[in-house]
Amino acid sequence: MKKTFYIKNMVCDRCIKVLKSELINENIKVLDIKLGEIKIDIQTKKDKQTIQDVVESNGFYIIDGENFKMVEQTKITLINLLNNLPVTNEKLSEILSKELNQEYSRISKIFSYNEKVTLEKYFIKLKVEKAKELIHNRELNFTEISQLLNYSNLTHLSNQFKTETGMSLTEYKNLEKNFRNPLDRII
Repeated sequence: MKKTFYIKNMVCDRCIKVLKSELINENIKVLDIKLGEIKIDIQTKKDKQTIQDVVESNGFYIIDGENFKMVEQTKITLINLLNNLPVTNEKLSEILSKELNQEYSRISKIFSYNEKVTLEKYFIKLKVEKAKELIHNRELNFTEISQLLNYSNLTHLSNQFKTETGMSLTEYKNLEKNFRNPLDRII
């Protein structure tokens, strides 16, 4: 029996690799796996419990409920936007409506209710984390980073960065340590 599981906290290619590898090691037939979603051919009743054990032992959760699925799909869409730089000029509301095939007002309301933060604030937090990553790589200057992240100007990025981190872009760049937050912990 083919079944699709929606998974919370899958935010990168490593997440996919780990779950796929561990499920295969448990003799679970993985048909397809992508961020937030695994399609599996369940052979026995025991398989479902094995899947849940593997998922949870790696810090992920199986999502039940349409609203929770929508929230996770929203997060994955936003993370994917930042993984494909430069960030598009298209409005966030249009991207999410098209990707999730829902009215933006509904997506926004459900997201805010479940995550206790607005979609826009969440996306700013993601963009700041992406800026930290790009600063840490030391390949781009601040202006180039602001352009890749679709900020209207460097000042806009600087202000949001300072609000979120409490430090300027330069202060962060000069730190010895890389203080980044895992994407699955951003709220």
